[in-house]
Amino acid sequence: MIMKGLPTELEVNEKRYRIRSDYRDILKIIQAYNDPELEEKEKCYVALKILYINFEGIPEKDIEEAYRKAVWFIDCGEQYTEKTAQELRLMDWEHDESIVIPAINRVAGREVRTAQYIHWWTFIGLYMEIGECVFSEVVYIRQKLAKHERLEKYEKVFYRANKDIIDLPVIKDKEELEEEEFIKNMFG
Repeated sequence: MIMKGLPTELEVNEKRYRIRSDYRDILKIIQAYNDPELEEKEKCYVALKILYINFEGIPEKDIEEAYRKAVWFIDCGEQYTEKTAQELRLMDWEHDESIVIPAINRVAGREVRTAQYIHWWTFIGLYMEIGECVFSEVVYIRQKLAKHERLEKYEKVFYRANKDIIDLPVIKDKEELEEEEFIKNMFG
């Protein structure tokens, strides 16, 4: 078995480009992807601009490949389809920050927010090792709700007491927001 290293640069059409690999930078990219005000092209630009240290040095003909490599990096070297990503939405980094970071801290044995640098893949490794905690209970209930499974009595009590934490914000695209604004303006 060959172990993958922690990439700090990506190869794009046989040229290597340094990247920002700290987890905070990747969370900024994810935040941009969840921004309904941005169009898809703008989200891609933000991802490339944040990730590649010398984004301006990438030739235009290599931008598409640079983006593919960026997605590969953000997905920790895995390949996911758009459909798979939507089906797996059981958490939201912004919404869940107050419950996911303490869980990651417990796994890491330290406060990760004060660390100078933590590679994105290391951060995700810590995330994947989260055991029983408030965050895991929240995700479990979200999963049951998404599958339309019946909640146990104690889960119903927990859900009612923590509905604001458990219910993820609905991400609307730009068209949906414009339509809502149009209806609001039309009917007051």
